[in-house]
Amino acid sequence: MTFVRDIGEIVTRWLDVVAAAIVAALGRLVSPRVVRITEEADGSGFTLRGPDAAASAERLGTDGNLALGPEAAKAIKGNRVEIVLRPSRFVSRQVELPRRAVEFLDGIIRAQIDRLTPWSAGDAVFGWGRPADIANDRISIMVVATARAAVRPLIDTLSELGAASIAILTAPADGGAATGTIKVYDQSIRGTLDAMRMSRILLIVLLVAAGAASLAVAADATLGASLEAREQDLTQRINQRRALLRGGQAAVARSASAVLDRRKQETPATVIVLEALSEVLPDHTYVTELRIEGNKLQVIGVTQDAPGLIRLIEQSAHFKRATFFAPTTRSATDPGERFHIEAQVEPVNTPRS
Repeated sequence: MTFVRDIGEIVTRWLDVVAAAIVAALGRLVSPRVVRITEEADGSGFTLRGPDAAASAERLGTDGNLALGPEAAKAIKGNRVEIVLRPSRFVSRQVELPRRAVEFLDGIIRAQIDRLTPWSAGDAVFGWGRPADIANDRISIMVVATARAAVRPLIDTLSELGAASIAILTAPADGGAATGTIKVYDQSIRGTLDAMRMSRILLIVLLVAAGAASLAVAADATLGASLEAREQDLTQRINQRRALLRGGQAAVARSASAVLDRRKQETPATVIVLEALSEVLPDHTYVTELRIEGNKLQVIGVTQDAPGLIRLIEQSAHFKRATFFAPTTRSATDPGERFHIEAQVEPVNTPRS
């Protein structure tokens, strides 16, 4: 928990620094016109000098705070108002610090306000002048403060008149020329952003950005896992399909080879059929036409003894079921009978049953 708290404090300080820088930049870019109200040294009244340097100063009445007429109220509306109060309203203290403390003046002085003044830091408005070098590597700083309740009526009056921002300053009587005016209060009322409001805006933007980044990371992880699962499934399906295709091609190749082998075994070779047929036909027989379709043989020719050919063909181990598929005829021009015989050819290397 301590680590988380330290991180939170670091982020808060960083946001405060960034907010102050942004407000300062905006202040330089869009600076409202300044109306200065100076309290008389004797406390008898105030003098208002408008944003137009050429205009004459206007003296204001006082009822202990401010009594503003219509023209003064018009000059204040929408502009920055700087009120310079007389030193007697404030408690002044000279503080000596080591030179190295210059970088931490805000925290050091804020922590010592209750010791230097009758008020706590929350109940007072306070500021300090420019550090002055003294002996032994130390610095001297003039700190001025007053009760917040003492200046609240002035702030409320100017806020109701529409001032864009209000600053309260004083010039300590015993501060010396180098001290100059010291700002004890500076607050944007409307129209501009103060550092605290800008810091809150930055914090909200940072939280929204962090939330959006977290959602983006979660969505990326979820979608990444889903896409990875789909990619693995698709790869597995592709590999399965490739295996099936390779298996199918191999099966087709094996099937085609088996068919060819079977046909080779079952289909008689034409050369062997011719050789076997020439062995069984007698010399007086002449073949004029020979057809082999699958395992069927058809022979057409002329012979002296057609019925005897059936017997001779049947006696061969290569043929069976010899028969006439057309009538035997005799022509005057033929030297014998014209026959038409068909028979079934037995496959090679297959013994006759």
